[in-house]
Amino acid sequence: MTRPGSDRAPRRAARPGGAQAGGARAGGARPVRPPDPHPGGARPPAIPAEFLPRHVALVMDGNGRWAKQRGLPRTEGHRRGEHALFDVIMGAIELGIPYLSAYAFSTENWRRSPDEVRFLMGFNRDVIRRRRDQLNEMGVRVRWAGRRPRLWRSVISELDDAERMTAGNSVLTLQFCVNYGGRSEIADAAAALAADAVAGKIRPDRIDQKVFARYLDEPEIPDVDLFVRSSGEQRLSNFLIWQSAYAELVFLDTLFPDFDRRHLWRACEIYASRDRRYGGAVPNPAPGLPDRLDPRGHEHEGDRRHAQ
Repeated sequence: MTRPGSDRAPRRAARPGGAQAGGARAGGARPVRPPDPHPGGARPPAIPAEFLPRHVALVMDGNGRWAKQRGLPRTEGHRRGEHALFDVIMGAIELGIPYLSAYAFSTENWRRSPDEVRFLMGFNRDVIRRRRDQLNEMGVRVRWAGRRPRLWRSVISELDDAERMTAGNSVLTLQFCVNYGGRSEIADAAAALAADAVAGKIRPDRIDQKVFARYLDEPEIPDVDLFVRSSGEQRLSNFLIWQSAYAELVFLDTLFPDFDRRHLWRACEIYASRDRRYGGAVPNPAPGLPDRLDPRGHEHEGDRRHAQ
């Protein structure tokens, strides 16, 4: 499905069916490769499926600080972050999470030094090229959210190729957010919706939240349940702000190059302990009645005799 009013090429695929690691690909093709075990032998926690987040958004923060603490260039922190991300991906598969979104490059990251921007462009391109076969073997479906303008054509080409290659996979949907900003996504959706309204394709009085959401970058990916950020910073940083309206927020102190699947699992345990009400509430129980009063406010007969 192509986003209404979008100039992006049709690249929507059916929503994954939630197959687990070790299962078959869509269409009964060869089995997928299970994720590599954690080097320390860690196993995922036993969280009941009904308490697992369906969609986890991940802000990979702290690469620069990690490098600075070690007297290394910032780029080395980004390189170490690649290993951390792929360990988290494997942990998501092990736990049974069907959707994971990773904030790879924001629309605000263009403000960084030209050298770092060039590195990040090339690094994102090379990571996708280097890892797409591995992702495909594990049954991961790759999607891309973000703006095309300013993004290197070679990065777009790699993202498009990865989407095509992995379109039939169903173990995990990995949404790479590259040249992405939540406000930009909403503004672009509003512009496309307005154009369709002017063209008579949609009546303004029929526009509601459900209609608007169809104009977002990846409308088939469900709303975020769990929003995780590494490094101790506690903000959304313009990431999936529409989709995270009712997400549970978990901020962990670990810098992202030191992050692995165990941190994701810990965030999911925190999520499972939360009470999600979506603005509703269960009525508070009536306060307990005093021992010596019945529901009509009168003392029980036995209590009167005892008082006498």
